[in-house]
Amino acid sequence: MNAQVAVSLTSLIDQIVVPGDVVLDLSNMTNQTIKLGSGLRQDNDAISAMRAGKFSYSKPNKYWVESSHKRYIPRTEDHVLGIVVDYKADHFWVDIKGPQLALLPGLAFEGATRRSIPKFEAWTLLYLRVVKTNIGMNPELSGTDASGKASVFGPLKDGFMFETSTGLSRMLLSSPTCPVLEALGKKLSFEIATGLNGRVWVNAAAPRSVIIVANAIMNSETLSPTQQRIMVEKLLAKISD
Repeated sequence: MNAQVAVSLTSLIDQIVVPGDVVLDLSNMTNQTIKLGSGLRQDNDAISAMRAGKFSYSKPNKYWVESSHKRYIPRTEDHVLGIVVDYKADHFWVDIKGPQLALLPGLAFEGATRRSIPKFEAWTLLYLRVVKTNIGMNPELSGTDASGKASVFGPLKDGFMFETSTGLSRMLLSSPTCPVLEALGKKLSFEIATGLNGRVWVNAAAPRSVIIVANAIMNSETLSPTQQRIMVEKLLAKISD
């Protein structure tokens, strides 16, 4: 194994991996004792992932794949898909799949003033940014980026929203583009918004495209990159028959 490949494997730490990804090569780690945690398996000198999630490391020598969870723990600067569940004169209460409802101030939108607070009915779907996560308090959200611009944030109209694990959400947001989205994007035109809280919104001109994209994403979590591409090809073949 050459040095360039060894560096690329080490750089997988804190990156999203899927089943079958080789994350460590023991032949390049002589005289080192390592501890393998959950989500990893050994096959001779190759250590590979058994599930989708974040490849993690802690000193001095432990490696594991962080589990994909349904439950979401809010973190500052996370982008999330929230559902309005209640609204008051100057703020909204939003469900982001966390332990508590999140607070969304009415002024937390570009151009909003006390006379022009946006009006969102209950069950409105919003793409938002987490700005505060103090222990024992409701998380606070914003409908703008750090510079106060709307950017990609705001209400998501039409389309279809579905729930996933948080691990799958992270995989969809990984860079480079994950195989399932890359394969879909070559054949279909669609919009997607992914929240780190395990929610995904998809929209397209053709309802059939929305169904294909949603099904492909939900089927992809436990598949290797090659399996993801094959699965997408099979789904697309069905609609071309």
